[in-house]
Amino acid sequence: MISRQDVSKAQLIVSFKPISPCKENQMSKKYWTVTEITRLFQVDEQFIFQLEKEQIVCSTCTQKSSGRLFSDDELEKMRLAKILIEEMDVNLPGVDIIINMRQSMFDMRKQFDDILKDMAGQMHELMKKTAGT
Repeated sequence: MISRQDVSKAQLIVSFKPISPCKENQMSKKYWTVTEITRLFQVDEQFIFQLEKEQIVCSTCTQKSSGRLFSDDELEKMRLAKILIEEMDVNLPGVDIIINMRQSMFDMRKQFDDILKDMAGQMHELMKKTAGT
């Protein structure tokens, strides 16, 4: 049986507004080191390595650093993976599927919003034409 707590966790995961894992004063940070991530999420490096191995997250290469760095988007995936694994007992392949489905939902929502915006513009033009005649 699914509890209300499980439902609220699932709603948090599929919400259309990504929740930043960072504090407000850290929002301007572009890339995160493994050490910073382990402190932020209270996980060990093995957790990050497993997510990389399963291709759930991917580090970013920059000219300034030779170490592994992760973007805010990858950080959000790690946050979701941690919730799914620790609180909902989802395995890594399940995490991958959920995160990909979530991204697909974001993409579809953006497409839908673009269609509505285009339709609104067309309606506005049509109303201007009919009002002028």
